[in-house]
Amino acid sequence: MTKPMPARYRTTNWSACNAALRKRGSLLIWLDWEMTWLAPHEGRAGRPPVFSDGAIQFCLSIKVLFKLPLRQTAGMVASLLRMAGLDWPLPDHSTLCCRQKSLTVQIPYRRADGALNLLVDSTGLKFLGDGEWQARKHGAKGRRQWRKIHLAMDTATSDIRAVEFTPSRDGDSPVLPDLPEQIPDDEPIGTVTADGAYDTRRRHAAIIERQAAAIIPIRKNGRPWKEDGPAALARNDILRATRHFGRAFWRRWTGYHLRSRVEAKIRCLKALGGRIAARDPDRQTAEVHIRIALMNRFSALGTAEIVRVG
Repeated sequence: MTKPMPARYRTTNWSACNAALRKRGSLLIWLDWEMTWLAPHEGRAGRPPVFSDGAIQFCLSIKVLFKLPLRQTAGMVASLLRMAGLDWPLPDHSTLCCRQKSLTVQIPYRRADGALNLLVDSTGLKFLGDGEWQARKHGAKGRRQWRKIHLAMDTATSDIRAVEFTPSRDGDSPVLPDLPEQIPDDEPIGTVTADGAYDTRRRHAAIIERQAAAIIPIRKNGRPWKEDGPAALARNDILRATRHFGRAFWRRWTGYHLRSRVEAKIRCLKALGGRIAARDPDRQTAEVHIRIALMNRFSALGTAEIVRVG
């Protein structure tokens, strides 16, 4: 019996993709000359902030992008402002550290036409403890702690549309209802694709509440649920289709294989650093959100368009 030929793919926009990759290396794409650098006075009691949230997010974006300490970040931002011919004042390292705790990061995204199709997955980032090689070679010394990041990616634009940041002890499935809540109510959700860890009643019910369809494989020992609601009916339909046609056919028919794209996006997230520099949970949340904003900005510059040719 001969083995089938592997599938072949072709990139259709090489020139645009190469131009986008070159733009990602530009330092000045992160700097908006029309941004409000100084914070407006709001008339509140106490000393007002000197720098706007946009200025603080720009400085912290440079920090995350180039994996710099706060003092080196201030030096690099000063050089960028001189290169751009701007005489703006510069926040020092203590100001950046204090403002990171309360910063609300603005995450850019593109809104696709039609219903939104979300790909959901999670990963962990370490913030305390030895590295993997050192722990294996010499044994773990002291505490090793992680934070878990839950992502929901749009298949049409490859932008991260929702993100949750939880302790490592929290499971994957309890966070799923919080992700669609971050999507505006006027934006319809077509499908939510996730792995078998999300095959629970509350997760299916949360997806049905947003009038979306769940593409979640049934667990190996999965049994039919009591059909006491639309969520159980939809889940049992998946179970019957899997048993009748087979799991492999169901994955191809529903497009479940697209979930590998969010796994690739997680690798991009870790390419910005396998460890979280901050120790405070609020500062850690801001750092992760800045990573998401950088990734969405990279996607907006352009991505490869790949089609199957055989």
